[in-house]
Amino acid sequence: MDLENLPSQEECIEEVRKWIAAYPEQPFAYLHTFGCQQNVADSEKLAGLLKQLGYGFTEDVTKASLILYNTCAVRENAEDRVFGTLGSIKKLKQENPALIICVTGCMTAQKQVADKIKKSYRYVDIVLGSSAFSRLAQMLYAHMHGLKYAQDIEIYTDIPEDLTPLRESSFKAAVPIMYGCNNFCTYCIVPYVRGRERSRQPEKIIEEVRKLIQDGYKEIMLLGQNVNSYGKDLETPVSFPELLREIDKIPGEYWIRFMSSHPKDASPELMDALVECEHLAKHLHLPVQSGSNTILKRMNRCYTVEKYLSQVNYIREKVPDFSLTTDLIVGFPDESEEDFQATLNMIKKVRYDNMYSFIYSKRTGTKAALMPDSIPDSEKSQRMQRLLALQREIAVENNQRFIGRTLTVLCDGESRKRPGNMTGRSSENILVEFAGTPDLIGTFVKIKVTESHNNMVCGYIL
Repeated sequence: MDLENLPSQEECIEEVRKWIAAYPEQPFAYLHTFGCQQNVADSEKLAGLLKQLGYGFTEDVTKASLILYNTCAVRENAEDRVFGTLGSIKKLKQENPALIICVTGCMTAQKQVADKIKKSYRYVDIVLGSSAFSRLAQMLYAHMHGLKYAQDIEIYTDIPEDLTPLRESSFKAAVPIMYGCNNFCTYCIVPYVRGRERSRQPEKIIEEVRKLIQDGYKEIMLLGQNVNSYGKDLETPVSFPELLREIDKIPGEYWIRFMSSHPKDASPELMDALVECEHLAKHLHLPVQSGSNTILKRMNRCYTVEKYLSQVNYIREKVPDFSLTTDLIVGFPDESEEDFQATLNMIKKVRYDNMYSFIYSKRTGTKAALMPDSIPDSEKSQRMQRLLALQREIAVENNQRFIGRTLTVLCDGESRKRPGNMTGRSSENILVEFAGTPDLIGTFVKIKVTESHNNMVCGYIL
C-alpha cells in the first residue's frame, strides 16, 4: 500500500464505512484528548469522522476496537504521560491483535517523537501530525488494505472544513477561527508543530456560529493560537474586531468568548468591541507571561510592560473593574529576583481576577531550551508560592466587588463539594455557586451575589 497514492478522502471514507459495517457488531472507539482547547476542538472533529465511519464510542479502553490519543506537546511531562499511557495498553494489543491504535496531535508532529513511537511502540498502527488528523480515514483505509504502520506528520496548510464535529456539550461549543502561529515565543513549541497561521474564511465562521446559536448553544468560544492576528493572511483581510462585530449581529441569547489573545496584537478596536458588543463576554484573557521587560525580550514576546499596561488602562478607563485574567511563567531561564519582583508588581497594578501560572518547563526544540539557567528548582518553586499567595489575596478583594450585584450566569453543572448547589460562570468569567437543580444546566440564570471567596462568589437565584 502506497501512502502517496491513496484514493480521495471521500472514497476512503466510503470504503472504511463498508469495512466497519461488515463487523458482526458495531465496533467502539476510545478517544482521549491531552492538552488545550484547540486539541479538544480537533478531537470533536475526529469524533465526528469516527461516527461517520460507523464507530460507536466507549469510555472503557478495554472495550475499544480503535484507541485514539490526541496529544499535547507544550510540556515534556505531557509527552511522558502519553508514552506511559501507550505502554499501559500494550497488553490490549497482545490480547487483541485486530485492535487499532492511533496517536495524533502536536506531540506526534515532531519527527523525533514519531520515530520513537515507530521504533519503541511497534504495536501502534497509525501516527498523524496535528494538521494531518483529518486524514484519519485514509490511514484507516491503508490499514484495512494490509499496511502494518501508517504515518503522516506533514504540516498541511489546508483547513478541514468538511469535518462535522461531534460536540461534547449541548450548550457550549468551541469554534476554531484559525490554525497555527507566527510568533515563535522562545519557550513555545506550537509554531513548529502546528505550522504558520491560517485563517478560516469569515463567512465559514459566521455560518458555523449562526447554526450553533440556532441549535440552542449558549456560549461560543472562538479559538486560535493568536486570535488577534486573525484575517491578516486572507486574500481580503478581515480584522478580528471586525469578525467579532459581524458575529455580534447574529440574533439570539448567547455569549462569545475567545482565546488566546496576544498582547502585541491587542488593539484599541478589540477593546472597544469588548465593551460595545452585546454578545461579547465582559472578560479578556490577556497573557502577559512576565512583568519584566528583560524576560519579555528573551521570550520574544514583542511587547513591553509599558505597552501591556497601556492596553489594560485603555479598557479600564472605559470599565474600571473590567475582568482580566492572564498566564504567567515563573522561573524562565536566568530570571533574577529583580525580574520576579517586576512580575509581582505587574500583578499588583493590574489586579487580575484569575491567573494560570506555571513554573518554566524546558521544551526541547525551542530556543529557550538552549539558554543558560542558573536558578535552582527550589527557588523557582518558592517564587511560585509567593506569586500564588499574592494572587489569592487580590482575588479575595476583587470578588468582594460583586457582593450586592446581580450577575447573569450560565449554569454548567452541579457543585462537587456542596450537594444541592449548582455552579456556573458569569459574563466576567467569575465562578458562581448557588442553590438550584440540574434542570438549570445549560441555561442563563440571574444570581444575586451575597458572599465572596478567593476562587468564587455565592448567591441566590432571583
